[in-house]
Amino acid sequence: MELTNLGTDRGRSRRKPSTDLNTMVYGKVPPQAKELEEAVLGAVMLEKSAFDTVVEILKPECFYVEAHQKIYRAMLNLQQKNQPIDILTVVEELRSASELELIGGPYYVTKLTNAVVSSANIEAHARIILQKFIQRELIRISGEIITESYEDSTDVFDLLDVAESKLFEITNNHLRKNFDSIDSVLVKTVQRIEDMRHRTEEITGVPSGFKTLDQVTYGWQPSDLVILAARPAVGKTAFALNLARNAALNAAKPTGVALFSLEMSSAQLVQRILSAESEIWLEKISRGKLEEHEMKQLYTKGIQRLAQAPIYIDDTAALNIFELRAKCRRLKNKHDIGIIIIDYLQLMSGGGGKNTNREQEISQISRNLKTLAKELSVPIIALSQLSRAVETRKEGNKMPQLSDLRESGAIEQDADMVMFIYRPEYYDITQNEMGENNKGETHIRIAKHRNGSLETIKLRAQLHIQKFVEFEEDDFGGIGGGNWKPVPSGDQEGNGGAKLYIQAGSKMNDMPFGEDEDAPF
Repeated sequence: MELTNLGTDRGRSRRKPSTDLNTMVYGKVPPQAKELEEAVLGAVMLEKSAFDTVVEILKPECFYVEAHQKIYRAMLNLQQKNQPIDILTVVEELRSASELELIGGPYYVTKLTNAVVSSANIEAHARIILQKFIQRELIRISGEIITESYEDSTDVFDLLDVAESKLFEITNNHLRKNFDSIDSVLVKTVQRIEDMRHRTEEITGVPSGFKTLDQVTYGWQPSDLVILAARPAVGKTAFALNLARNAALNAAKPTGVALFSLEMSSAQLVQRILSAESEIWLEKISRGKLEEHEMKQLYTKGIQRLAQAPIYIDDTAALNIFELRAKCRRLKNKHDIGIIIIDYLQLMSGGGGKNTNREQEISQISRNLKTLAKELSVPIIALSQLSRAVETRKEGNKMPQLSDLRESGAIEQDADMVMFIYRPEYYDITQNEMGENNKGETHIRIAKHRNGSLETIKLRAQLHIQKFVEFEEDDFGGIGGGNWKPVPSGDQEGNGGAKLYIQAGSKMNDMPFGEDEDAPF
């Protein structure tokens, strides 16, 4: 018993000053259940199947007594070596680790089994031990937060992020979801099928705003990680902003959108959204060169509609995955967001150690994004860059492939859906197979789809107003896509007789459609 207390004193002496200070001030002993710890360890050494129950609930640090932590860690080592766990093997494992005398010798290990009658209640005992550990962790974290809060140099918002992150770690690491029996899952599944049978609309998730795309995806589905990838300047950000705007302004059911931009400022993003909504050229909005009627159009078609849109923008540079997770949880709780968009994945940091290479870091980020999508039950659309392998392929074969995803194959593995954006004119391909002008033609290729088919959807890019529209609708008009009229060939110099299109009624200095459309957006 003396040795046990000695181990306890050692554990206390290693605790952080803030925890010890609070313990002394309030005169309370940290929550603990030493008798149950002894009972659980003793039952594991007596009952072969008991360890399988305990290992899903407890980790070594969950034990209050340091000697018990060492014994449980020895049991974990034995399990990894596929060796039986009993008194003799545990003693031998502790001896080989030079920890046997530190925990009280063979006598103390043997004593743990004497008080055990049965392992029938071992799961309940283990959960009580876990509860006591969580209480101690909450006390420790609270003490650290209190100490930091008294510091004048502390940034309160950073402190909030740290507090949320530490609390989430407790939930994520120690409160794991248990198994569901198939009968309980069947009830939920059948109920969902019945609900879908009686739905009048086909979209079951967050609509993209593009009918042809929604026919394949049925909307962005909860808990899905969607990767949207393309080469620089193809239109990733413009397309993502279209998805955000369409979700937030959906007439049937507006969806809250969390938009994280690691590359552009929030002002730049809003300018692009305004351009798409008001159908005024982005260049004019950026430079402020708007005529009176255009300002009126900007207010009536853009600002007034977007002012009430549930879009929440964060333009923090070099955002790490832990900060992102904390911010998304807050937005979900406060605004009930229904979709998260990240621009773009390679600019995030994983918060790994110094010895972590970039590929491992990207793998960690993609795994955490998938976990976050499941936790919040919302779709996450993460933009991604493609490698230069696309450029090196022979002419006529520039359509991106899964192997072109930059920096990590884990992105491909973790994603539920991978979409590529391909514009032929990006590679100076100005005509299709029929010899027709393919200005603005955009291919959205679904290269991976866990819950659906692989398709290629054609859209029309109008990057001068940061907008994508359905390909077949009025050939530059269509679904919310502006009122375009053809200019007869020969009215503009050097056009080779090809039709040009201008926006009717906008009086934009009669600027030809193709002049600045290829700006790198």
